[in-house]
Amino acid sequence: MAKLNWGIVSAGRIAALFCQDLTFSANSHLYAVAARQQTDANAFAKQYGIEKAYQGYQALFDDPEVDIVYIATPHNFHFQQAFDALMAGKHVLCEKPMTVSIEECHILVKLAKDKGLLLMEALWTYFLPAMQQAKKWLDEGRIGQLKHVKVDFGYPIPFTPDGREYNPHLAGGCLLDMGIYPLAIADYFVKADIDILYVQAHVCETGVEDDVIIIGKSGDVTVSLAATFLCRLSNNAYLIGDKGYIVIPDAFRAYECSLYHLDELVDSFTDNRQSLGYHFEADEACRLIEQGEQESMVVTHQHSLLFQSQIARVSALIK
Repeated sequence: MAKLNWGIVSAGRIAALFCQDLTFSANSHLYAVAARQQTDANAFAKQYGIEKAYQGYQALFDDPEVDIVYIATPHNFHFQQAFDALMAGKHVLCEKPMTVSIEECHILVKLAKDKGLLLMEALWTYFLPAMQQAKKWLDEGRIGQLKHVKVDFGYPIPFTPDGREYNPHLAGGCLLDMGIYPLAIADYFVKADIDILYVQAHVCETGVEDDVIIIGKSGDVTVSLAATFLCRLSNNAYLIGDKGYIVIPDAFRAYECSLYHLDELVDSFTDNRQSLGYHFEADEACRLIEQGEQESMVVTHQHSLLFQSQIARVSALIK
């Protein structure tokens, strides 16, 4: 399989983490980066050994050597950049949330299908070995019938009105920024939409939420989720059945998982990877492109549409 040339949209922190890990992807080549300022693009390209550095994103989209773009800009820019990349004939791996509305998501999904291009939301957590091991234990019935799923994700982020996290004009708020993880992890294990029964949130002075708790039912499973900018939560996922439970520490970047029957540890898994784990989703994208696929069966278009629907329903209860 020939290596695919990646174009990186953004020279920010998340783009940097992705580029660190792309060296672990045998079928990937870091080819180009684009940023708003040429100096930023140049510095990023030098740091990661990237051949091309562009000021402005359209120049990257127009480069005929770029096979696939990775979009890591703030949420509210995702739609237009993904749209422009698809229109230029590029495959797209877009950071979560892929859009800020279900309408935007529908447009991108249709465009990708019309163009015959891969469009995939960058839910890297779904591809982590520990997450997959936990799913295997669940499917094998090792904890019996699933009764509860608890997931939270939070880190203290100092309040700055103009900062991306707190700025409503940059799609700020912890629901879009962090809440996508608990929602996605819950869906990975439950595979049914959440009937949201209760939402408690704190709205800060810029009008965006900085703390959210969601409690709902997904079939017969009770789902308890939390996201916050106010403090570090445990960031663990708990899958609780009538015969045992599974713990996934730091579930958003899962390195390990453990299986318990009552208080007894009966099984454990650690992946011992050297990478952060972003290269697993890059490998999936490369495999799909090589096979001529336009959609991942791990992170489907329907997943992306579902998350947008859930976020919209939670937001309506906050506002």
